[in-house]
Amino acid sequence: MLPCVMVVFVLLSCACGENPAVQVILTNKGLQYGKHEGTGWIQKELEQITFPDISGSVNIYIGNVYYTLSGVTIKKCDLPEPSVEFVQQKGLMTSIAGLSFALTGEWRTSFGAIHDGGSFDMAIFNIDVTSAVQLGSDAGGHLSVSSISCKASVGDVAMEFYGGASWIFQPFVKHFKGHIIGRIQSQICPEVENSIMDLDHHLQAMNVSFDVNEVLNFDVPLTGDPDIEPSNMKLGLKGEFISIKTHKEPPFVAQEFILPELPGYMLSVGISEFTLNSASFGYFSAGELQALINDSMIPPCIPFHLNTSSMGAFIPQLPKMYPGLLMNLQVYARQAPMFSFQPGSGILDVHVGVKAAAIEANGTQVPLFTLYVVSTSKLGEGTILPRMKHAQLVNTVLKMQKVTNLSNTHSCFFD
Repeated sequence: MLPCVMVVFVLLSCACGENPAVQVILTNKGLQYGKHEGTGWIQKELEQITFPDISGSVNIYIGNVYYTLSGVTIKKCDLPEPSVEFVQQKGLMTSIAGLSFALTGEWRTSFGAIHDGGSFDMAIFNIDVTSAVQLGSDAGGHLSVSSISCKASVGDVAMEFYGGASWIFQPFVKHFKGHIIGRIQSQICPEVENSIMDLDHHLQAMNVSFDVNEVLNFDVPLTGDPDIEPSNMKLGLKGEFISIKTHKEPPFVAQEFILPELPGYMLSVGISEFTLNSASFGYFSAGELQALINDSMIPPCIPFHLNTSSMGAFIPQLPKMYPGLLMNLQVYARQAPMFSFQPGSGILDVHVGVKAAAIEANGTQVPLFTLYVVSTSKLGEGTILPRMKHAQLVNTVLKMQKVTNLSNTHSCFFD
């Protein structure tokens, strides 16, 4: 039982009360797809189940015969596709009607000093089960499941005994099959509830935080209970990247956003700019957004070299003061790049610093200048359109008294 619960929610369980940066909408169409895919898997799993022993006694007019049915396994299972639906602000209602099993096992009897045994086949017909499950979240942000109600009934049982004195007991099947039906029926709901508890324990043991790489950790606990409506279920996840090295929280918080339900879709996932910006801040706080560029890194096909001669085209004084020297550029983020979303596109703001140095013959590096650049790029429909908003030259050893400020241009000029 519980094919729908297990298939749909094991992967969705990933502190609370804050605005979610990631939202997930599972629609009724997605729920039905999960139910359909899960039914075949559950049928295969049921064929691996061994049932607990069934013991009892039956009066055969001359005394009681005590029996035990053991090693009961499923030979065949006729599993109709279950019905599953969302229950508003509660969870799920799952029902199955007409479930039938073909079983086999061993039987043992005792009547006074007489003991006997053999094998048997059993058919259980028309099992009906209805189970309601409450969905919620725990303090750690894990998805939680609990049983609200369960009803079960068994239509009929047919048995055939083999071996031993089975020919004696076979006529009495009609006298004790009612007891067997009662035993089976009484065990269905406890087994369903145990399965729900096992699923809940599994969900509580699942990680809600994952290492993405050696730099970032992704934190995805639930920020509150699932929001359940008859047509869908919404989950809100924290969705924050954190530096493994510094564990610094970003200096901004997730803002509220609305993820609309899109008709015809089974599953929708919405990611806010907070998630992207937290990843950017994580890399920045870990010191990862920097690089040292030297002449060997420039492809040979490019007619430009990182030396004072080539840079003379932009800074005429440079080759005169430091003729024929190689250079390197220390490029680094001055602050974490920030994303912002707009209808149909996104904006990326980048604040970059570039420290230029000339390399003398003895390896000594001579600082030349530091360039600060603020750039905005529009992202949308597969294009990236950069736009430099501001550039400032500071800390220069060149003879420049004027600081150059550039706005709304792609070029830098040095006085």
